[in-house]
Amino acid sequence: MSEDMKAIKAATLRDKSVPELEQMLEQERASLYKARRDLVFRQTTDVSGLKVRRHNIARILTVIQQKKSGGDA
Repeated sequence: MSEDMKAIKAATLRDKSVPELEQMLEQERASLYKARRDLVFRQTTDVSGLKVRRHNIARILTVIQQKKSGGDA
């Protein structure tokens, strides 16, 4: 699970297509949901992982928006 915890670099996201990014987005959102659920049920105490997942989601959404608007930079 530690691989899910790593921050995703924006440069690696820019190399992917929009459908791939949307699939990654769904995976990150599911991972965030599971982490929140585990936190509520006291199965984990890792609150820093929530921040990493939220930031990854934001990065993915930003790159998707940049690609859809035509600004690949």
